[in-house]
Order: sequence, then structure tokens, then C-alpha cells
Amino acid sequence: MNAEVSRFPMFSIMLKVPGGLMLIPLILGSLIGTFAPDALAIGGFTTALFKNSALPLIALLIFATGTQVNMRTGGPILATAGTILLMKTIVPATLIIILGSFVGLDGVLGVSILALLAAFDNSNGGLWLAYTGQYGDSRDRGAYVASAVNDGPFFSLLFLGASGLADIPVTALIAALVPFLLGVVVGNLDVQWRNVLKPVPNIVIPFFAFALGTGINLGAVLSGGMTGLVLGLLISPVTGFLVYLGYRYILRRGGKSGIGFAAGTTAGNAIATPAVVAAADPSLLPYVGTATAQVAACVLISSILAPVLASYFLKRAGELKPSDDVVAMLDETAPPVADAKV
Repeated sequence: MNAEVSRFPMFSIMLKVPGGLMLIPLILGSLIGTFAPDALAIGGFTTALFKNSALPLIALLIFATGTQVNMRTGGPILATAGTILLMKTIVPATLIIILGSFVGLDGVLGVSILALLAAFDNSNGGLWLAYTGQYGDSRDRGAYVASAVNDGPFFSLLFLGASGLADIPVTALIAALVPFLLGVVVGNLDVQWRNVLKPVPNIVIPFFAFALGTGINLGAVLSGGMTGLVLGLLISPVTGFLVYLGYRYILRRGGKSGIGFAAGTTAGNAIATPAVVAAADPSLLPYVGTATAQVAACVLISSILAPVLASYFLKRAGELKPSDDVVAMLDETAPPVADAKV
């Protein structure tokens, strides 16, 4: 029996585009939101799924992400994850808040403080796993937990609320964290639940991305296009360099420190952050459209630029070579060589 073949491999095409699982549905949703804004307002399940589903699906994604965090990770993994979290999230977010205290929420050059936080304070865990799976070791791959922690709106909510730049209720901070913490508990109590929820990102991301897109007018995308491009070009060298410094001087990883640049990305989930933050403080709503467009540009650009920079610095240090795990796997799968006969 022949295997069934896709007539149009939509999912495969989305996966080939960096951040495509979120970017492509987001763009399609924005086309509907710009040119036919009432098309999905007919009510029922159509409106519920394609227009109003963003926040519930994001909450499900946060819970599922929590279930993948293994609390039994060893000291070296936690040290690596803590260093990434410090240099990729806490340091950049602190600097952005300091900037906001001088310039206000409007930010600089058309980039709001909301957009800066949403773009800078997180990292693309999928890209990190893919890159460290080839060039890193178990410490690097296990440090995916840093992406699990900073992936989502929590740190943006935390820093905006603590700084006073936004009126974020304490209950909103708790509410943003509860699904993740519950996920951690469930995933560590029941491995079966962890396995069941592994495919959740691939399922929900296209749907909530489309729903977010319906609220975006392409006029805002065009107005934020150049600033989004510039912002995207800054993410990888700036935050990647910070993580590189952490690898080099905190973790003492020597030539392998170039791997740190692979963390200089913006996670696809960050596209949802402006909307989530504005849900906690409606005064931020005027910034959401442009900030979402700018963050979307950052997701795409940083996912291309970060591995390029990481590879450059690894090659420069003579460390751009497969990890021991990859070499061992290749050795195990290599066919036996026949003895030479005279």
C-alpha cells in the first residue's frame, strides 16, 4: 500500500521558513484583518477559533511548555541555563527599563519600550536545541530550560510592572505564571502527560498566530517595517554577545563560547507578548499593532542571523565541529568497511 502523499505540503513549507509556523498564519490573519475585518465576526465557532482564540491557546502553550521542564537537571545544566537567563533576559530587560525611565513608553525612533522588551527578553528554544544538538553538548542542550522560562510574557509583565512604566496588577503577574508552574508540576509528576503535550506547540501556534493577525492592520506593519528590520538586526549581535560573555567569563567555556550567539534570537511566541501585556494594562493598547509587527520581523531576522554569528565565532576559535554525541552517533550508524583482499 502506498503511503498517502500531501497534495500541498503546507506544514512542511511553514517549517522551512524561520519562524514560519507563526509568521505565515500571522500574515494571513493580518490580510483578513486589513481587507476583510468583518469576515470572521459572524459568530459561533468560526469567530471563537479564528478571531478570539489567541489568549486561551497561548495559555495552553505556556502550560505545555512547563510540562517539558525536567526538575532533575544537574548542576552544570542549571548553571548554563541560569547564565543564559541572566545575560539574555535579565540584563537586556533591565537596560530597556532604564531607557524607558528616561524616554517613556514611546521608546526611541518609533520602537516602543513594549516592543523592545518583547523582542529582547526571550529566546528561540527550538533554534537553540537545533544548533546545540549539532555543535554543543548535554549542558548546552539541557539549557533549553532557560528558553522555557523566558518564553512568554512573564518577564515583560514583571519588568514593566516593577518599574512603574505600566500598571500591571500583581494578580496579572501571578496569573501569567500559574499555567507554567502547573505545567512544571504535572510534567514532573506524570511523564505520560509530558509526552502527550509535546506536540502542543505545533498544534496551537498557527491558530493563535492567525487570531492575533486578524487584529493587525497592514498599515501598522508597513509603518513598523523598517524599524522592525533594524531591531531584528540588533537582536542577535547585542544579546548574542551578552550570552557569549556569559559563556566565556562565567561558565569558562573557552572556544565553545561562540555557541552563546545562538541564543541571540526572538522566540516566535514573543509575537503574542504585546497583546498579552496590553490585556493586563489596556493603556498599552496603542502600541500593540506596531510592536507586534516589529517583533514578528525580529523573529524572522534573528533566527537567520544568530546561527550565522555563532558559526562564525566557533569557526574562528577552531570549534566549529560536530559534538561528541553526533560523532558517536555517526560512528554507530556507519556501514562496516569490508576487509581488503590482495
